[in-house]
Amino acid sequence: MASFRRTLSPAHQDRSYQNGSTSSPFSLNSSSHKPSNSSFFVELRRFFVGIFLPRNSRRIQQHSWKRHFYRCLFCFCIGILLGILPFNHIIEEEDVITHDFSFEIKPQVANLKAEVTRDEDTVAKSNDVEVKLDDVVLAENFDYQSRKLLIIVTPTYNRVLQAYYLNRLSQVLKLVNPPVMWIVVEMNSQSPETAAILRNTGVMYRHLVCHKNLTNIKDRGVEQRNAALEHIELHKLDGIVYFADDDNIYSLELFEKIRDISRFGIWPVAMLAQSKNKAILEGPVCNGSEVIGWHTNEKSKRLRRFHVDMSGFAFNSTILWDPKRWNRPFLNPIRQLSTVKEGFQETTFIEQLVAEESQMEGMPDGCGKIMNWHLHLDARGVAYPGGWFLQRNLDAIMSID
Repeated sequence: MASFRRTLSPAHQDRSYQNGSTSSPFSLNSSSHKPSNSSFFVELRRFFVGIFLPRNSRRIQQHSWKRHFYRCLFCFCIGILLGILPFNHIIEEEDVITHDFSFEIKPQVANLKAEVTRDEDTVAKSNDVEVKLDDVVLAENFDYQSRKLLIIVTPTYNRVLQAYYLNRLSQVLKLVNPPVMWIVVEMNSQSPETAAILRNTGVMYRHLVCHKNLTNIKDRGVEQRNAALEHIELHKLDGIVYFADDDNIYSLELFEKIRDISRFGIWPVAMLAQSKNKAILEGPVCNGSEVIGWHTNEKSKRLRRFHVDMSGFAFNSTILWDPKRWNRPFLNPIRQLSTVKEGFQETTFIEQLVAEESQMEGMPDGCGKIMNWHLHLDARGVAYPGGWFLQRNLDAIMSID
């Protein structure tokens, strides 16, 4: 048989080196690659080479788990060092600046103003939104003052101009600074027409019903106001109560002035006489805010204690449900009286609120300004043109062909 002999390639045959060593140039024992005579560096290099350079020897394969363990340990230590060492900058001792920390809470507007003033153009741009310094100053001076609640009591009933009166009064109340509560009182039931008007006014309201059986229709307004007073007393509403009939004319200034009332405020009212074509004045005569007399032109009402119209005064609602605060001598509910003669409901009601003129506040500016008119302009027996249809109590509708 032919014998085969493994021959070495020329590359393998030339294994001898100039120094006579048969070791590989990559061997750890090669003296030509020793970086130092120190055994520490030799062992360190041997350690890293054993971890990262794969070798095919069986000895290394038997201890491969140790190599993986050392690799993980090495990476873990490197990660710890990277987390500790700062990469942005190194602060030297002379560059360290001490800061005094304060925990003062600044208002939001002040913080925003400070942010804006940092910019040279006094404009802060964030997410394409520009905030100007003038707007910040305006927000800082915003009116946050609390105001008293105005409780406006309005009795209403079924008649031709009811929709016009309610809409006119609602437009005035809509311009008054909040809070305003409009209490509208009807007899027997809530009409859907009135409810629809109240929903569209934009004014906070309460729609009440008076279920009192009346023997005289003239007492209708008295009982409706009493229903509102009972509601205010039951729910302990805190504010200024004002009886505003829907057919009167009011200035916007009136509703702003009555917020300054402490207990009971009063002012003159211009009235249009029914029998005579002239205007009369009814209400207090004042010296500053002190009431010293009364305006009256009707002889039949000169026996009244206080000459005032129902829309010519307002009072603090706490008088109704907190008598101890105002030192009231009696604890009976304060109500308007329907048993007295017509024209005396105002004075008998005021006598339950105050004892004399010294407890009244004449307004505004010494009772020298007319802020509301009491007009008797009820339309009776109105004849509508043919083809017009009058709803149950409010608007007239005409079909257009």
